[in-house]
Amino acid sequence: MTVLSVNDISLSFGVTSILERVSFSLDETDKLGIIGVNGCGKSSLFKMILGEYEPTSGEIFISKDKTVGILRQDGAMSVSDDDGECALEVMYAAFGELIAAEKRLGELEAKMAAETSAERLESLSREYSALNDRFIRDGGLEFRGRCASILEKMGFDAAVSRQPLSTLSGGQRTRLALCRQLSREPDILLLDEPTNHLDIETLTWLESFLINYRKCVLIISHDRYFLDRVTNKTLIIEHCRAKLYNGNYTRSAEQREFDRRVAEKHYQEQQKEIARQEAYIAQQRAWNRERNIIAAESRLKLLDKMEKLERPKEAPKPIQMRFTKAFSSGNEVLTAESLSGGYGEKVLFSDVNFLIKKDERVFVTGPNGCGKSTLIKMIVGMIEPLAGRIEAGYNVEIGYYDQENQNLSPENTVLDELWNAYPRLPEVDIRNTLALFRFTGETVFKQVSVLSGGERARLTLAKLILSHMNLLILDEPTNHLDIPSREALETALEGFDGTVLIISHDRYFINRLATRIFDLADGSLTDMRVDHIGEGYSELCRLRESRESAAPEVTEQKISPNKEQYLRNKKQVADARREANRLERLRKEAEKLEAELERVDAELYGDAATDYKKVAELDARKSEIEERLLEIYEQLE
Repeated sequence: MTVLSVNDISLSFGVTSILERVSFSLDETDKLGIIGVNGCGKSSLFKMILGEYEPTSGEIFISKDKTVGILRQDGAMSVSDDDGECALEVMYAAFGELIAAEKRLGELEAKMAAETSAERLESLSREYSALNDRFIRDGGLEFRGRCASILEKMGFDAAVSRQPLSTLSGGQRTRLALCRQLSREPDILLLDEPTNHLDIETLTWLESFLINYRKCVLIISHDRYFLDRVTNKTLIIEHCRAKLYNGNYTRSAEQREFDRRVAEKHYQEQQKEIARQEAYIAQQRAWNRERNIIAAESRLKLLDKMEKLERPKEAPKPIQMRFTKAFSSGNEVLTAESLSGGYGEKVLFSDVNFLIKKDERVFVTGPNGCGKSTLIKMIVGMIEPLAGRIEAGYNVEIGYYDQENQNLSPENTVLDELWNAYPRLPEVDIRNTLALFRFTGETVFKQVSVLSGGERARLTLAKLILSHMNLLILDEPTNHLDIPSREALETALEGFDGTVLIISHDRYFINRLATRIFDLADGSLTDMRVDHIGEGYSELCRLRESRESAAPEVTEQKISPNKEQYLRNKKQVADARREANRLERLRKEAEKLEAELERVDAELYGDAATDYKKVAELDARKSEIEERLLEIYEQLE
């Protein structure tokens, strides 16, 4: 059953088009991933669904009696102190009608206990019975337990759940806003960047929740691993237009690239045909006889009636970056001995020892609050260790990326921010660097204070690539970056001739780059070397599983679900790999067949045109190729 239908909607502000003729529909259990570069109109689409923006044209239909809930990018702002004194009260406040019903039931109980009139007692009893039935039906008996359970799964233990709301960080408030939406279980759930501020453990739980959520979900996200796990449909927004694909992010990306190649091929074929017809018309006109003029006019009419194909537009250009270093470091880059870190009397980790060597790509993982950023800040000298020492090796030059972008000056323009950092560089070099990160034209004069999270991240990376360093330390560098920008960063780090230390919860990012992983949890650090580059996160999952299985205090009941989840994950990874290999073989076969089809067509209308035997053979082969291509195209859809 269709619960949401978007029909040919467009949105523009003045002369600026945001979206043009977007259409799609979703059934009640669909999970839709919406992807596109930052600023392409994804959040505007959500606002139109909610009725906050009026489409310039087109219509949006939501099935009758269906509820809609949303988590916005600025979810922290939606949590108000007026909603309650602590996280648990904020959750309860989402069920205002149940709390009101509960209060009314209490009042009715008190009245019935004091009532002496049989007639009045019967009336109160009828009201109580009807209200109580509705209260139970709507979840009145379990909503408090559900609230507490969701909070716990999203990283709010009993103590944090009852902390004053004013003590929660922005990330915690965003997670609380997400918890509130999940607890309400709306029929249509809109999630705008739900994975921000979530650690891997919480992400895994959220994925499981959404996979089993039997209602419609629309997700704006740049987390490719998350999208692959959760979604069954993908809406790709490019150049103000949108196209709906069946399948998750990876499958849609493959299909989009395939569609782009096919569309380009059809366009080029039509251009060849137009050129051939125009040459024929010109030739007939040159002969200038009556029958030639008639033939030319006839071909011209056919050409005018032909539906001209537009040349396929290229994908939006991603940012381009290349990290360079001034000189090589020594082989031993960072050494930590008996290191302890924390704040005041709170010790986050202790007795940490490691040696990072030249050219390693080390990822630091672990739950929120375990001390990852504290460790990084000790390395760059921002805070002192509680105990132990950490020492950089010979010729080590550090480039540091702070996840909060705190090294930007709000009063500066984009141009001034970069130029002040490198005053000796000519303006043309500064502007060229900014252009690589999509800061062009008037955008270089925007103040830092008005930049979005993604723009601030790009500006910080622009400052970083101009520095001469051989050790890159990055704290959540993919936060706020769109997918093309993440891919550009991954490519740049793969080609970086130096050492990298990264904090990240981006599992796709970890898989692609990690050569070594520091897993920080429960106050200690586990050092894991990646055996197969490209499978770092999968190997981390296996390490954690074996560690949990070996822990003597963990009961069988606790191990079993984790093991089952691990086996399921392992099977899913294997199945996905087999499917990806099968699709890759089909794509390669399609490319060969398309190339052969071009050769057959060229021969049919060329040298073999007068040889009827050869024409028959070629025509039979062409039919075979086209039939096989159709089979392949259907499997790749």
